[in-house]
Amino acid sequence: MQPDASAKLFSAMKNLRTIILGAIVACAAAGASAADKSSAVKPTSVRPDMDKIKSEVLNPSGRYYYPKLMANYEKNDTLMTLEDYRHLYLGTVFQEDYNPYRRSPFDNEIEQLYYKQSHTRAELDNIIEYAEQALLDDPFDLQQITFLIYALQNRGKVNRAKIWQYRLNHLLEAILSTGTGLDAENAWIVIDPKHEYNILNFKNNIVEEADYVAPHYDYIKVHADASDSKATQGYYFNIRYIIEEYYRKHPEQQE
Repeated sequence: MQPDASAKLFSAMKNLRTIILGAIVACAAAGASAADKSSAVKPTSVRPDMDKIKSEVLNPSGRYYYPKLMANYEKNDTLMTLEDYRHLYLGTVFQEDYNPYRRSPFDNEIEQLYYKQSHTRAELDNIIEYAEQALLDDPFDLQQITFLIYALQNRGKVNRAKIWQYRLNHLLEAILSTGTGLDAENAWIVIDPKHEYNILNFKNNIVEEADYVAPHYDYIKVHADASDSKATQGYYFNIRYIIEEYYRKHPEQQE
């Protein structure tokens, strides 16, 4: 990667982070209950073989064929394993319509509503409607899933909230199972830059700053207790596939 290209990419990512952070603030307030439940997820870390995953999700006769996994996910198949969720989440980067920079048009219409401390029944119904529409476009928008759980719970739609909570927990588990986040070698793999902040939010971390680390990592520093010398100072995220998709769409930036 050339120095100029790296600078341009970092600038683009920084601008995107500004947008994301604003939305995450709202997510922290509206989705607190979902975050508390999700933060208990502590899967065993197993570095994924991405070449193998690519081969398996593109194999129509295989167990992990992507359309088959997606159909099971949409049916809320509770028999889906961690490996199923890992292949579903990570296998997204090998799909023709993969776009890590998509932002739902519904976000602009409803975003201010998310910032409110409490909501009326009508407002909760609006959140449910918009979140469901947004998830049709991006099924793994963790922020929208969190808002949807919050609204369903507060409207007394307990069973539907549990279904979405199950999905959210397993998607988080799939991400956290890709590493420890404590160094670049064991960085968590994410398929969307928003997911970095979703993960840290669900872990009750306060983001202080973010840096791009060549060749394809984000290091996000979090607020740590100064009195605790063993407190984690920050986490690493592997954004290789996000960068590759960026350059596929903007090849001129790589020169």
